[in-house]
Amino acid sequence: MYLHRFGIYCLLPLLLLTRPALCQVADSSIRKVNVQGALNFRDLGGYTTADGHHVKWHVLYRSADISKLTPADLDTLNTRHIVYDVDLRGVQESAKAPDKLNAGTDYILCPAGSDSLNAAMFKNLAGMTSGGDSMMMVWYANTAYLTARYKPFFGKLFVVPSGDALLFHCTAGKDRTGIAAALLLYALGVPYETIRQDYAATNYYRASDNDRAISSMTAMHIGEPVVRAMMSANPQYLDAAFDAIRRQYGSIDNYLQQQLGLDQQHLTLLRQKFLE
Repeated sequence: MYLHRFGIYCLLPLLLLTRPALCQVADSSIRKVNVQGALNFRDLGGYTTADGHHVKWHVLYRSADISKLTPADLDTLNTRHIVYDVDLRGVQESAKAPDKLNAGTDYILCPAGSDSLNAAMFKNLAGMTSGGDSMMMVWYANTAYLTARYKPFFGKLFVVPSGDALLFHCTAGKDRTGIAAALLLYALGVPYETIRQDYAATNYYRASDNDRAISSMTAMHIGEPVVRAMMSANPQYLDAAFDAIRRQYGSIDNYLQQQLGLDQQHLTLLRQKFLE
């Protein structure tokens, strides 16, 4: 019985991926950035837009926490010209584990809502044995802090010079980073199904660390189903965020224009900058 359960849990990250998403994983040899001190560090390039363009390689990167980068990892960032860093963590998170960066890196913290939302989420976890998916759906459907968190992120995208690259990340590289990647890819014209696949691929890139996190959090008397829901990059979570935006603003396009300042002129500039 134990071996059967262990086998299912090992397969979970792959079972959560759609077949097209497995294709995204298949190109991990060029997408994954091999660093020792960070997880889920990958290139956002290569995705095909609805009109046949492609997101440029080697200019946009997403990751989890980068507070443990080694000197060799920093050399990798330097080689890849990653000199812009958008930190989507909260003030407390970033203070406890400051980003490791090369000298001269342009750093910005976008903490809106993170400290309060994290505190609210973890407040009642002890003893919780079910309802993890519902909790995550509620978290993703909360639009209160989206604009304050992501408008500075998009603003930074416009100032990255040609030849330089930008990294954005949070702690797990899954939730806040997943929404940032989704909004960016949407703004660039990437179809939503592809966006979901990029989001779900986190289950592959974080598989080994998720197992360790699950073991650690269940030891804190949090039910395993709850922890697994929290650690999962379930595409339905992303759907909840996009559905909430549509309910409030009428469409994702309206949100981009009204809240993030991405009118047609700015969208054109963004696409000229990051598409080929």
